[in-house]
Amino acid sequence: MVTDQQVRRLKMLIKREKTKAIAAAKAGMDEKTARKYVKTGKQPSEIKKNHNWQTRQDPFETSWEQIKELLEANPGLEAKTIFEYLQREKPGEYQDGQLRTLQRRLKYWRATEGPAKEVFFPQVHRPGELSESDFTYMKGLGITIRRELFDHLLYHFVLTYSNWETGTICFSESFESLSAGYQNAVWELGGVTKKHRTDRMSAAVNKDCNPEKFTKRYKALLRHYGVEPERTNPARANENGDVEQRHYRIKRAISQALMLRGSHDFSSRPEYEQFLNKIFDQLNAGRQKKLEEELSVLRRLPVRQLDDYKPKEVTVSPSSTIHVQHNTYSVHSRLIGERVLVKIYVDYLEVWYAQRKVEHIPRLRGESKYSIDYRHIIDWLVRKPGAFKNYRYKSEMFPSSYFRIVYDYLKRENPLRAHKEYVAILYMAAKEGESLTESAIRHLLSREQVLSVESVRQIITKDSQIPSITDIAIDAVSLKAYDELLNIREVVVHG
Repeated sequence: MVTDQQVRRLKMLIKREKTKAIAAAKAGMDEKTARKYVKTGKQPSEIKKNHNWQTRQDPFETSWEQIKELLEANPGLEAKTIFEYLQREKPGEYQDGQLRTLQRRLKYWRATEGPAKEVFFPQVHRPGELSESDFTYMKGLGITIRRELFDHLLYHFVLTYSNWETGTICFSESFESLSAGYQNAVWELGGVTKKHRTDRMSAAVNKDCNPEKFTKRYKALLRHYGVEPERTNPARANENGDVEQRHYRIKRAISQALMLRGSHDFSSRPEYEQFLNKIFDQLNAGRQKKLEEELSVLRRLPVRQLDDYKPKEVTVSPSSTIHVQHNTYSVHSRLIGERVLVKIYVDYLEVWYAQRKVEHIPRLRGESKYSIDYRHIIDWLVRKPGAFKNYRYKSEMFPSSYFRIVYDYLKRENPLRAHKEYVAILYMAAKEGESLTESAIRHLLSREQVLSVESVRQIITKDSQIPSITDIAIDAVSLKAYDELLNIREVVVHG
């Protein structure tokens, strides 16, 4: 088939060559074809007729009216569903290979006669006008902290004009996470926008049956910063489109950075947070010009941040525990029967009594879990050692693996006194120091000496210092032995 480019080349060659035959040969076409294009003066694309006729009979022509009725009643029907329906209604008339023909026919119908599709209208964004935020799950990235999966969310904050963004690690879509994430973002930014939009998250938005659009706590939070709250309409994630799109892009950026790093594992949460902050800084580096426009019109921050905790009053149970957010925590036995105020933050709890903070406890994730500190109850456990055997939270009474080794040893050597002996050792750890007691246990184990309350006490009270952990040095492996093995293998194979 002759192309437009060949014809253009032919016209240039005719002016230079002696004959049309030579020009046609150099243009890559027959002389007769060349004469035709010279005579008409048109390009092949101008002469070519549009193919608007059918080369074969439409197999669905007899069923098309029936198909249209189905589509008009249910425009969302897929071609495969209709095809299978026709095969059932008219056995033997349609073969599996004709499905593609129906798919093309339906695609044309939808584009020319089908229902109008939803139109998304691009919006004009103005500096300092709007910010958006949302939670996104990060489990799919496979982040681990010391080889354990770090299942978490990211509170993601974006300015719609400049696309400046930042994020805060959290573990649930709670109001505490929302409050901490929003406040971290605006204080890092140095100002607030006129409006802030979220999707219909329960931490900020009431259900439709509630006359109030937003929750009291969320309104109080934005009122503190002088910001007008907005929410998306039901099933309209595109209305929060900037932050939704940034979810995808930040995860892709993190994934790529992890590949370059060569590992998904981090030694601590602060190290992982530093890694995330570096990625946000890199992404925001190219947005400085628009960000400066936003910064010049952002509203000022208030004098201080708003406390981002949820208060709850509870009574300390006879087991010296409190029940908060479906989880159990221990407090000191002195507080049994007292009414205490618990301030529930994103990552920790504060226990207050008589307007003084008495406990700071890491917050548990999930439900039906417990956190028991043996120091809170040891004063009475040592008086009731028999209760240790079937204690509900017994697994929390081993501060480290060395204490578990001691308990197993005592049960094996003296089952009748094992619980009393171990509780006495635990009491010693609470009073003399956990690390000192553990060092004494480690020393006894290394010398293969008898483990008992007395033996541990004697080492702790000795004037001589407990020996430190012995450093283990491993010599470099010589590769000559492997070379010799390979040589032997070659001899055996060739022999």
